[in-house]
Amino acid sequence: MAELDGMHAVVTGGASGVGYHLCRRFATAGAKVSMVDIEETALEEAAETLRSEGLEVNPQRADVTSPEAMGELERRATECYGEVRILCNNAGVGIKEAQRRMWSLTSNDWRWGFEVNVMGVANGIRAFLPGMLEHGKSGHVVNTSSGNGGLSSLPTTPIYASTKAAVTSMSEVLHYQLLLEESALQAHVLFPGPHLVNTNILSSMRNRPRDLRDDDEPLAYTSMKDLARASGIQNLQLTEPEEVAETCLQGMLDKKFWILPASEAQDARIKDRTENILARRNPQLPES
Repeated sequence: MAELDGMHAVVTGGASGVGYHLCRRFATAGAKVSMVDIEETALEEAAETLRSEGLEVNPQRADVTSPEAMGELERRATECYGEVRILCNNAGVGIKEAQRRMWSLTSNDWRWGFEVNVMGVANGIRAFLPGMLEHGKSGHVVNTSSGNGGLSSLPTTPIYASTKAAVTSMSEVLHYQLLLEESALQAHVLFPGPHLVNTNILSSMRNRPRDLRDDDEPLAYTSMKDLARASGIQNLQLTEPEEVAETCLQGMLDKKFWILPASEAQDARIKDRTENILARRNPQLPES
């Protein structure tokens, strides 16, 4: 399969979960993949697994919260595989927040969530878009959001939902600005789903910088099903990361801005929120 034959794709958060499977799917579609993550050991192991399958990937360690690191990543990745045609700003973290009220969350909680989930996207755009615009070829910028916050918000994850609302807004503005530039690049916003995605995002706390930690308490939940229960989600069906990667690739090929899997439950939440806005009606607590 050669939908992306020879294209250079950069994927952040590439060592595990959705990012890993994006790397794998792009590489099987013919792309050369710069596989980016902050965890060097996990990154090398993930890259070696894909290389053993005969796939073209190059691991690159980078911290998406650092503008300087992302600028250096752009230089190294371009030296390795040439001009970038696909950028996936996918790195993200979850906060220990599902059983806490937002006024009890610390400034460090908020800073870490926004530095990775929001500034990580901004830093990726700032580092790579100038070069992608300069070469003038068709390409794709995919920002990973979430139905939680990006479309409607759960009452249990204030930081995560807020960051993903920001990613959706940033992606819409990027889409408009690329149209104004008459660019050959297509912006996309990816909503993994349609169900809670079976990733290890809950373990991202181990990468939280020491200066942004308030304690070393264990997580209140250790699996996505535990998180779903803590958040009041009754449907415990999970979507696997490889399904998300397949949906993402198809959305890119179809030039869809909204890469949003079909979901009656999510569509109902979007409709309810939109109707509340149009009617100037106070939102109600979502049904479990």
